[in-house]
Amino acid sequence: MAFSSGVDSSALFFLLLEKGISFDIALVNYGTRQNSNKEEIHAKILAEKYNLICHTAQAPNFDGHFEKNARDFRYTFFEKLIKVHHYDNLLTAHQLNDQLEWLLMRLVKGAGISELLGLEALSQRKNYTLVRPLLSYSKEELLDYLKTNDYPYFVDESNSDEKYERNHFRKVFSDPLLCQYKEGIKRSFDYLRKDKQSLEKRFETIYSEKKLRIIKLQTHRVKTKAADLALKELGYLLSAAQRKEIEKEESLVIGGEWAIEIQGDLLYISPYLTVDMPKQFKEECRVFKIPKKIRAYYFKNDIDPKLLISNS
Repeated sequence: MAFSSGVDSSALFFLLLEKGISFDIALVNYGTRQNSNKEEIHAKILAEKYNLICHTAQAPNFDGHFEKNARDFRYTFFEKLIKVHHYDNLLTAHQLNDQLEWLLMRLVKGAGISELLGLEALSQRKNYTLVRPLLSYSKEELLDYLKTNDYPYFVDESNSDEKYERNHFRKVFSDPLLCQYKEGIKRSFDYLRKDKQSLEKRFETIYSEKKLRIIKLQTHRVKTKAADLALKELGYLLSAAQRKEIEKEESLVIGGEWAIEIQGDLLYISPYLTVDMPKQFKEECRVFKIPKKIRAYYFKNDIDPKLLISNS
């Protein structure tokens, strides 16, 4: 479990204990606040009290883009722990306020339904499942839970610093909205999730190997959404301009890195490579209708052009 000693993660910590769920905690000390070291000590004491393992890491000083760099460092740390200690799940304490902040931040920049609902209760990653059990609870509800049970927690003073975009959205928009319309907002998220699930049933990944994805589309109208989700899984985030480009084109290279091609009702995505290929291999790709921009990746990774035939 990702732990910070703050309100959200402290509430999740004690809820997991109450439910008898087995877990350990992991904390990143960024050293940017007065209480950073106290929070790390608190986490270690808490873990020892309840016979848990407390994994900690000291973050380096980041030169700019703190939020992104901190997140990248944090998840690299978590994923290393998952691999070394063979954990199955990563639990985070994202809650309703976080979900609304995300939606509003994406809404003003232009986003579709999948981007607006960036926080899912369950997200399958390569080697683990990312679990967010608190998405239907507001920070106010979690704080009441801690106070009612006299559980310890720290308040992160950096959450009030409006130099961070998320904090500005929280203070000016999401907190006031939740204060007045919490139940309606909860229902809206439930409806949006159902709509997203319905949309994503219109395409299916039928082959996934290394960095190759082959996706079967019910209609070409969903190709941008399918490409967006596949590339996100592969670690590449599309810009709004790139999504528009995918809408218009059947064959293209994104960011000089990713080949995206449509062949019939199949969407192919792979890294874009340029390598010399034998004439016989190119002819085999032509026969089995492998798109041209994808063929070099097939060749370099020794992927059989007729794999869909042999797997059908």
